[in-house]
Amino acid sequence: MKTLFDETTLRGHKLKNRVWRSATWLALADYEGNMTDELIHAYEQLAEGGVGMIVTGLTSVVEHDAAIDGGVKFFDDRFIEGHCRLTEAVHRHGALIQMQAAIVDGPVDELRTDEVEWIVSQFGDAARRAEQAGYDGVQIHAAHFFYLSKFISPLINHRTDRYGGDQRGRSRILYEILNDMRRKTSPDFLITMKINSTDEHPGGLTLQDFMLTSRLMADAGIDAIEVSANGTSRTGIKAGVNEGSFRAAAMALAAFVDTPVVMVGGLRSLARIAVV
Repeated sequence: MKTLFDETTLRGHKLKNRVWRSATWLALADYEGNMTDELIHAYEQLAEGGVGMIVTGLTSVVEHDAAIDGGVKFFDDRFIEGHCRLTEAVHRHGALIQMQAAIVDGPVDELRTDEVEWIVSQFGDAARRAEQAGYDGVQIHAAHFFYLSKFISPLINHRTDRYGGDQRGRSRILYEILNDMRRKTSPDFLITMKINSTDEHPGGLTLQDFMLTSRLMADAGIDAIEVSANGTSRTGIKAGVNEGSFRAAAMALAAFVDTPVVMVGGLRSLARIAVV
């Protein structure tokens, strides 16, 4: 029987346990989106504490993105040196680290096909930089109603070209990003995804849509899928009472795909942390 503290592997990378530190906004980058000593220290403390895998907070991969105070940017090679300092600090303590690649916001229906293709290429370029900086992998951020989660949502995406029309079409941008990342990185570079299990809005992404998109990404070779939803922060969570906000969706997906599934969401007790 698997436990939280068992060693495991992802694409040949050895994790000392199954403790996965989900991405969290720390607001510690400088005003240009560069790494700071405070930000590196925060992640190093997590690694020193024994976490097996760390996913960084949202890292923007395009230059003219919506602003998030203290957010990290990685749209140019000039950022690589700062990220090298981070990965070296984390690896000193035996943890693995993924960079969460994202776009904060942007248009969906209005984009030309070639503009969508350019967005795909920006994610691929960011993955190439991340590997150069020493990251073990990247996480494609398609949750929390940031840009990619809007793109795959029927509430937002009304396109009629190959990037819309139905859930398979709306999901195309994700597996094209995955494929572009694979082309620009080495065979053992990890690529995972975080996705909404529901948009929690009428007309938005449903559980059925989430399952289909996740299955498409699993078939395309994604290395792990982290299950979340639009409502990322819940108050009043009590151990053994109402913890594990996305547990049911994660368990359902784990039974539906062979790809490793990561559970997040108000976890408070070992008894409720299912190893999926």
